[in-house]
Amino acid sequence: MNHYQTTIAPGGHWSLELRRGTVLRLQDLDGNGNAGVLFYNSRNLLERYNAPDTLKCQHTFKLTRGNCLYSDMGRIFASIIEDDLGWHDTVCGNSHASHIEDRWGARDYQTDHNDWRQNGYDAFLVEQAKYGLNAADLAANINVFSKVVTDSEGNMSLVDNHSPAGSEIALRIEMDCLVLIHACPHPLNQSPEYPRCRIGVSLGLAEPMTEDDVCLNHCDENRRGFANNALYHLGA
Repeated sequence: MNHYQTTIAPGGHWSLELRRGTVLRLQDLDGNGNAGVLFYNSRNLLERYNAPDTLKCQHTFKLTRGNCLYSDMGRIFASIIEDDLGWHDTVCGNSHASHIEDRWGARDYQTDHNDWRQNGYDAFLVEQAKYGLNAADLAANINVFSKVVTDSEGNMSLVDNHSPAGSEIALRIEMDCLVLIHACPHPLNQSPEYPRCRIGVSLGLAEPMTEDDVCLNHCDENRRGFANNALYHLGA
């Protein structure tokens, strides 16, 4: 059951402090979309999502069902309990204003209003400012719905049409956290037109985690991560 729903407009951004036990469900409403996502500990904003640790401890280059999203203090912000696609990027970071201008031309909100071409970096800065954060607090983000591959020389490219319209991913929130989301293009997007893809957001309540949980049992490191969370919440 969903208790809240909203839609992030193309190039838009959104944030909310989420409680553990919540399910955050994201949907690629139009297909071929991208959702930039970042997590912070809402009690201590110095603790934030750590992409290198997330990939290293789970021996992966991509995120999918069973993976956990780690903080830079070894705790788990969220776990992926459902996933339609099997691949989400967390190595390529954000688009910047220079990327947007080089590929699709410059536009500004004063002139173009809701048709302007926002970039992921500035979108995150707008949401960060609501919580007293700034550019120094940015971390490498997740690009939900995006798949990146490499060629024989190590050059990365974005897979086009990886995410059909309606694709979903569900994240179980494992500790109280601040989540920031934008609907701006992936930095490697080569579309001839600025992508205008909406991202659906819905919130519900998670079922209690059981011993056969796919995220808990994905690897030994995840068990240690959940143990760190248990210690953090001791007495709560």
